[in-house]
Amino acid sequence: MKRLFLTLIFAAAGAALLVSLGLWQLQRLEWKRDILERIETTIAGPAAPLPATPDPEAQKYQPVDLQGTIGEGELHVLVSVKRVGAGYRIIAPFTTEDGRTILLDRGFVATEDKAAERQTGAAHVTGNLHWPDDRNGSTPGNDVEGNIWFARDIEQMARVLGTEPVLVIVRAEDPTPPGVTPLPVDTSGIPNDHLQYAITWLSLAAIWLIMTAVYVLRMRKGKEG
Repeated sequence: MKRLFLTLIFAAAGAALLVSLGLWQLQRLEWKRDILERIETTIAGPAAPLPATPDPEAQKYQPVDLQGTIGEGELHVLVSVKRVGAGYRIIAPFTTEDGRTILLDRGFVATEDKAAERQTGAAHVTGNLHWPDDRNGSTPGNDVEGNIWFARDIEQMARVLGTEPVLVIVRAEDPTPPGVTPLPVDTSGIPNDHLQYAITWLSLAAIWLIMTAVYVLRMRKGKEG
């Protein structure tokens, strides 16, 4: 009897822990959905002039509306686009009407179009401020001399192109540059796996209880035998 009692206590404690972890992940799911909704609202919000001193925390994803000039020279960031394949993001210097020069992520070109000549000069750009986090432990160092970049390292790009360390991701560019497809910011790259985690923990709780029930039944049959 004592053994059965201890087994039931152990089973209840384990199940309670697993269920609590599952419920915590459901709370995290709602928290993450709220964050993603706020980001989407910010991305699609009204465009504003470029801030005097952009804040990476307060103004991440801030829409901006810019008139200015796309300069000569560009950087090529190696990327892969779903259902398209490998290619490059084109990063160019952009000088605003008031004389500030920033980084402009114009969008994607296929690998075979990397060396193509792209139009520069006067342009009207709408886009979003962004401070991307492309680099992880396995990302190679950028080949600056060969102009093949593996991450959008803003400070390094700004030094190479002689701009402020500020990046705008293009949503629309007028006139539209032939062969360049904008890759505007969105929430698709922000993971939200909390539902999967919740299902995992709650499933483990159910399995735990089933295994306990089987064990108890075998224990009782053993005693009866």
